[in-house]
Amino acid sequence: MMQTDTIELNLAHSPDSDDLVMWWPLIGVHNPDGTPIVGPLGQPQVDTGRFQFNLIARDVEELNKIVVGSDDSNTRQYDITAISCAAYPAIADRYVMTKSGGSFGENYGPRLVVAQDSPIKSINDLQNSEYTVAIPGINTSAFMCLRLAVGDIHYSELLFSEIPKSVASGKFDAGLLIHEAQLTYSEMGLREIGDMGKWWFSQTAQPLPLGLNVISRSLDTRYGSGTCEELAAVLNASVRCCVEMGDASRMYLQLNKGDRTEWDDPELVDRYLAMYVSGLTLDMGETGQAAIQAFLGQAAKEGFCDRVENIAAL
Repeated sequence: MMQTDTIELNLAHSPDSDDLVMWWPLIGVHNPDGTPIVGPLGQPQVDTGRFQFNLIARDVEELNKIVVGSDDSNTRQYDITAISCAAYPAIADRYVMTKSGGSFGENYGPRLVVAQDSPIKSINDLQNSEYTVAIPGINTSAFMCLRLAVGDIHYSELLFSEIPKSVASGKFDAGLLIHEAQLTYSEMGLREIGDMGKWWFSQTAQPLPLGLNVISRSLDTRYGSGTCEELAAVLNASVRCCVEMGDASRMYLQLNKGDRTEWDDPELVDRYLAMYVSGLTLDMGETGQAAIQAFLGQAAKEGFCDRVENIAAL
């Protein structure tokens, strides 16, 4: 029998604006110290049913490593977590993806950049070279797509926010940018040599799957059959709500921007959200699932991940 007591769940997401903004409707608009703002917006904006949520922001590659099980510093498995699409084959037996909350590059995506005076002219210059690329993580979809494009390369893993300045300073020959840096790299004297979303679209005519949200399949065992499906409906409602309540979503970002000064530019935030909170974010549908199947299928063919036979989302 399905339990009716309140179920407290940890929901982990990346700290970039599109991930952060999706989940405030589950708890209401809160201040940085965790207290809700005064008024109706300080309360949940969707019916969360028997679920209560703790929101946790962590770098997406940290989340990838935690959920895959390669981060020994923290063995905690989150009930719901954002991951890179590239990490899904390693956890498909333990987690199910939700149909909403994902991010897709629709003929755009992570950018490969170099310093303005770099001799590197295009992404093809990285093939069979000694150049070292700073990447945001070996489990990220951005890195998997780069490998599909150019094969094995020399790389070094950095926190995503450290990559632009590391390339600008000459520490690395090139950098693979995710999150808002995709729109601000030129301000640091960097030059684009490749757009992974455009490259993937040129090969497949499909969007590039980047981020997913997944639910632990164990919830059905712990709290009753159908819990994952019930929870997915709540999460899907939260994503729809954040889009419909755009002004409140922007307020939430401003209150919780921390040192992210780029979020002071409303035009930049709107541009980024328009890119990665799209129709496919609201519901990936058959288009999104087919794109995931194609991306992971090609990666499996190249030996970059295990094969996932059936892509299905709640």
